Amino acid sequence: MTRGSSKLRVIPLGGLNEIGKNMTLIEYKNEIIVIDCGLSFPEDEMLGIDIVIPDITYLLKNKEKVKGIFITHGHEDHIGAIPYVLKKLNVPIYATKLSLGLIEVKLKEHKFNNAQLIKVDAGQKISFNNMEIEFIRVNHSIPDACSIAVTTDIGTIFHTGDFKIDYTPIDEDVMDFHRIAEIGKKGVLLMMADSTNVERNGSTMSERTVGDTLDKIFMNAQGRIIIATFASNIHRVQQIINSAQKYNRKVAVSGRSMVNVVNVATDLGYLTMPDDILIDLNEIKNYKDNEIVIVTTGSQGEPMSALSRMASSEHKKMEIIPGDLVVISAHPIPGNEKTVSRVINQLFEKGADVIYDDLADVHVSGHACKEELKLMHRLVKPKYFVPVHGEFRHLKQHGELAVSLGMPEENVFIMSSGSVLELDRNSAKIVGTVPSGRILVDGLGVGDVGNIVLRDRKHLSEDGLMVVVVTISKEDGKVLAGPDIISRGFVYVRESEDLIEKAKLVVKEALSQCEQKQIREWAQLKSTIKDELKNYLYEKTKRNPMILPIIMEV
Repeated sequence: MTRGSSKLRVIPLGGLNEIGKNMTLIEYKNEIIVIDCGLSFPEDEMLGIDIVIPDITYLLKNKEKVKGIFITHGHEDHIGAIPYVLKKLNVPIYATKLSLGLIEVKLKEHKFNNAQLIKVDAGQKISFNNMEIEFIRVNHSIPDACSIAVTTDIGTIFHTGDFKIDYTPIDEDVMDFHRIAEIGKKGVLLMMADSTNVERNGSTMSERTVGDTLDKIFMNAQGRIIIATFASNIHRVQQIINSAQKYNRKVAVSGRSMVNVVNVATDLGYLTMPDDILIDLNEIKNYKDNEIVIVTTGSQGEPMSALSRMASSEHKKMEIIPGDLVVISAHPIPGNEKTVSRVINQLFEKGADVIYDDLADVHVSGHACKEELKLMHRLVKPKYFVPVHGEFRHLKQHGELAVSLGMPEENVFIMSSGSVLELDRNSAKIVGTVPSGRILVDGLGVGDVGNIVLRDRKHLSEDGLMVVVVTISKEDGKVLAGPDIISRGFVYVRESEDLIEKAKLVVKEALSQCEQKQIREWAQLKSTIKDELKNYLYEKTKRNPMILPIIMEV
């Protein structure tokens, strides 16, 4: 590695003060590496938006420096933005086998064929002129998860990725404590660590506890078993398959993302099962109810997911029947409680039994609780600390946890997306910001929907629309036809004829005043129509529909 005294810069473009769209840049001398490239799902007020991705303006300005994107694991909030980013910045992607398999599926869906995908194994190092990047095995709710250590001549940055400490993981691949401690002993300049579960005391239970619970459920179930879980939780799917095999049940898979992940994981050897245990969803009618288990998406109550469609009788291939046992093997993500609750109620109405959340140990988190975070801090012993992967309260509490373990308060940095942290061997400080924020994806449009469009959508959704069509003479500006009024989402026209007729008179009166004042400018005509009509409608209805005047000259 070439030596030098340049500052080391750490720039998060997402994943701070939010859950999702994780992306962090590390810049040193003339090289930039990117850790993760995720998406987040839209908030309630983002009407019509499909997904949200990070703003990569800074990367595009410095594209000649970018050496690659390094992926910690294969969850959507860490790989989901890759197809959108690669279309503008086609750099190599470094990831472990399963993460790479899931990325390939995403790129196929986007018909992106010329990606540079490079498989790495836990323990492997990739070297550039000024940085060396090492992947270190950790446990999470998806196999092949890694922390990433970036070594420079100024010092080492350790990014935990998403992790938990599981001493008895399903695949027997235990977190590499030895290597993490070794890196800590050599000295770590900065640690960036997962903050998701910092509010929870104690330690996260092992994934194996879910297997024990599933065994009991399978042993006692008389009818069909339907289990909803995250598609990416391959260890959970493996345990469902193990229990199904034990109790002589066939397994069917429902939901596009679940089918994709099961296919990739099976092809790559992350799921093992007898040849005849997996059946097509169309074949379930050929078996008795007590010979079937269905693994499905929809644990978060997503309206278009397989479980939601089953619950509302809209699924094409199966419906819920009395005697079905539905297991929701996930906690609701904050904000999804209402949708999950609605689905549970619909399932009960259809005569199913439902096991969810606190009724049994059917889910464990993939993120470290307080005691595990303390262990990570003690092993790594960083000089400086930036909590990541959490909302502001998580970051704040994780910072306080670091201080309680003896770190000086001034060495903890609670950052925002776009902030720039500059480090050398003996100091660290936030020195400014780079462009960052949310790029909204709506259908095929990336970034073409902004705050103004969202504001209009909100206005339309709350107050409705009124279109006013008027034809005027090109010669003297007199009204030749109209005004005609079309209303959508404001009032039911057939029951509000008086209101609409009087609204037409208001528009006529406004145009007549313009004619007297010899106002012929379209912009002014439209503005007058809008103002007069808005005042009248608010006075009569206390509502503010969006008013669109359309003027035609003949």
